[in-house]
Amino acid sequence: MTIPTSTPTTAGPADPAVGSSTGSPARRRPQSRDGRTNWPATITLMVCSLAVLVPLFVTINMSLKTTQQAVDGRAFTLPSPLSIEGFIEAWQLTSFPRGLAISAMVTAISVVGEIVISALAAYAIARNWDRRLFRWSFFYLLAAMFIPFPVVALPQVQLTGIVGLDNPFGVAIMHIVFALAFNTMLFTAFLRSIPMSLEESMRVDGASTWQVFVRLIFPLLAPMAATVGIFAFLGSWNDYMMPNMITTNPELQTLPVLQQIFQTQFSNNYNVSFASYLMAMAPAIVVYIVTQKWVISGLTQGAVK
Repeated sequence: MTIPTSTPTTAGPADPAVGSSTGSPARRRPQSRDGRTNWPATITLMVCSLAVLVPLFVTINMSLKTTQQAVDGRAFTLPSPLSIEGFIEAWQLTSFPRGLAISAMVTAISVVGEIVISALAAYAIARNWDRRLFRWSFFYLLAAMFIPFPVVALPQVQLTGIVGLDNPFGVAIMHIVFALAFNTMLFTAFLRSIPMSLEESMRVDGASTWQVFVRLIFPLLAPMAATVGIFAFLGSWNDYMMPNMITTNPELQTLPVLQQIFQTQFSNNYNVSFASYLMAMAPAIVVYIVTQKWVISGLTQGAVK
C-alpha cells in the first residue's frame, strides 16, 4: 500500500502573493475588495485637497506680485514680473525676526512640556489604574476636555496677571495645561499596549521606577510622543486667542497676533499681507510635511492593544 505524500507547491515568479527572495511582500496599489478604484472616496479626497491647495496657491501667487498687480482683483493671474517687495516690506513692518523668535520659544517650551508632563501623568495613571485616586484623576482630566477655553478665559487672564505670567512664558504654560487632558489620554492608551513583563524584568535587576520610565518606557513612547509633539507644535504655533489675551506687552506677541495687527493697519497692501501670512505659516507647513507619517503611526499603535 502506497501512502501519498503531499508535495509543496512552489509559486512561480509571476505569483503576486509571494514576495521576493529576501522575504519582503510584494507591493500592490490599494484597491477595493473587487479590485476596482473607489471613485467616491477618490473624488472626496480630490475635493478636500483642492480646498487646501487653492488657498495656498492664491497666497503664494499674491505674495509674489507687485502692489499694482495685487489690487487688480485677479487672484489667479500669475505675477508678471515676479516681485519680492512684499516679503521685504512685511519683514520690516511686522518686526518678523522678533516675532519668529518669540513664537519659536513658546512653541519649543510647549512641545517639550506637553510631551514630558503628559507622559509622566499617563505612566502614573496606567500603572496605578487599580487605585481609585489615579482612576478618578484620569476621569477628571477627561471631563476637562469638555470645558471650552472661552468659558475659563477671563479667570485665566486674571490669574496669569496676578502671578506675573502675562508674557510668552505664561502662554507656553497655558498651552501645556490645556493640552494635558488630551495628551494624557493618548499616552495612557498607548501605555496599555506595553507588556508589564518588560518592566518587571528591569525591576528584578534593581531598577527604580524613575529608571524604568527613563530607560524603557519613554523610549517606547516615541511614536506617540511624536504625535503629541506634532499636535503641540501646530496648536501652539497657530494659536491666536491665548497670546492675544494673556500677553500684555505688544512687543512680545507671537506671529499670529502680529498678523492681525498687521492686517488691520495695512489691509490694502495685499501683496505685503499675503507675504507676511506665507512667512508665518511656512514653518508649520514644513514641519507637518516632514513629520506627518508619525501622526497616523502613533494614533494607530495606541488605538489597538
